[in-house]
Amino acid sequence: MTTPVFEAVSLDSVELLPAPIDPSWILEGAPVARSGQWSCSPDTTTSSWVWDCTAGTFNWYFEQDETIHVIEGEVVVQSAGNEPRVLRAGDAALFYAGTWAEWHVPHYVRKHAILRPHIPRPLWFAMRVARKLRGKGRPGALG
Repeated sequence: MTTPVFEAVSLDSVELLPAPIDPSWILEGAPVARSGQWSCSPDTTTSSWVWDCTAGTFNWYFEQDETIHVIEGEVVVQSAGNEPRVLRAGDAALFYAGTWAEWHVPHYVRKHAILRPHIPRPLWFAMRVARKLRGKGRPGALG
């Protein structure tokens, strides 16, 4: 089997299915969330999603490292000890695995998210060595 060079999609075409927020995490309102996965890396460690949510305030736990790019709307995010940060269309953020953040969606937000599990440093190093030994590692190459 040949590994694809890349995948591409119009984010507007990704089918979004109900993705209910844990009711115990909801602090205010009745937010309705949906999500749809559009890709997964060949080694299954990284996946790409579209997610949207209606108005409400809730806590969110990040099981994996999650890089987001807000496509539409806005969200105010806050974590313990940090000032609230407004993320609007065009903004990006990285949420680290194993952390909580409070999300306040004033009206609606739609984001593109890239999820990757946190890989402990020794395992990451072993994976990097293995990749180089297979001849697939090209440091600094972005494509």
